Amino acid sequence: MRRWLAALPLVALLALGALFYFYALHRDPQVQPKALVGKMAPDLTLPELAGGQAVRLRAATDQGPVIVNFFASWCAPCEIEHPVLMGLKGRGATVIGVAFKDAPPNTQALLTRLGDPYAQVLVDRDGRAGVEFGVTGVPETYVVARGGKVIAKHTGPLDEAEAARLAQLAR
Repeated sequence: MRRWLAALPLVALLALGALFYFYALHRDPQVQPKALVGKMAPDLTLPELAGGQAVRLRAATDQGPVIVNFFASWCAPCEIEHPVLMGLKGRGATVIGVAFKDAPPNTQALLTRLGDPYAQVLVDRDGRAGVEFGVTGVPETYVVARGGKVIAKHTGPLDEAEAARLAQLAR
């Protein structure tokens, strides 16, 4: 009995090693969850950055598909993708920005410094909208079709090729 108890830590260590081997080493880190794709976007009401007026996000899709981009002033990858978002604006895409867990003065300072690629900027100060959308980190970008159905999601900073694909979907 005593020998069995002495071997218990070794057995536990081997079990953890097997778990690591079978789960972590065979898991693709590039897989991004797209649980919301094909479903209706959350029906959220958020304050506008300019003025604080409450805006119903799904109402923005009444005029057609929109690109919804979650970003933050404290996010370095968001600054990397910013010129790509400016290019989307230049192509006529409707991009709605959602400032995720960011102070409005910081968001405004970022947009003043880099330019404003958004048709509208909404504030998600506490991150609840991000949770509803399933945001795993910023930046994340969604294409929401007319009527509110999410048709695409991209995690991480957009590059030109991905932006072109999302703009095509948002037509």
